Amino acid sequence: MGYACPVCDAEEADAVHLANHLAITASLGREDHREWLEEHAPDWGDCSPEELGEIVSPHAAEIETPAFEDSGHDHGHEPGRPDSLEEGIARQSRQPGRGSMTAETESVLREAAALTREMQAASDGRADEGDEPASNADAEETDDGPDGNENA
Repeated sequence: MGYACPVCDAEEADAVHLANHLAITASLGREDHREWLEEHAPDWGDCSPEELGEIVSPHAAEIETPAFEDSGHDHGHEPGRPDSLEEGIARQSRQPGRGSMTAETESVLREAAALTREMQAASDGRADEGDEPASNADAEETDDGPDGNENA
């Protein structure tokens, strides 16, 4: 017997899988899952998957999950080999209520990509030239005082 997520109806094999689904989805920024957890399990961030499963499973509908019950732990992969991250994201993106990114999220992702490119370009440039940026200690001294204050 499995559980349907009380937020998005995703089928989960057992209480631990339900707890993991809720916590991971909330941690990835899905406000509906986070709000549900805060209401039903306020200390969810401090719980182990087993503890959280005990808290959340009474709030979830029990469902028949024959694919899960056949082996007791069927993720559709070889034991010990997780699905790829891309497969997991693609599977989650097909869930109801996924929605599109907000303008703010898109802006943050564009900025992060630009900063990453800048860091990589700067790193590549330093590696080629063998130069490191000069520190303040290497800068020429001026007529100002030791702290750069002409009044010192």
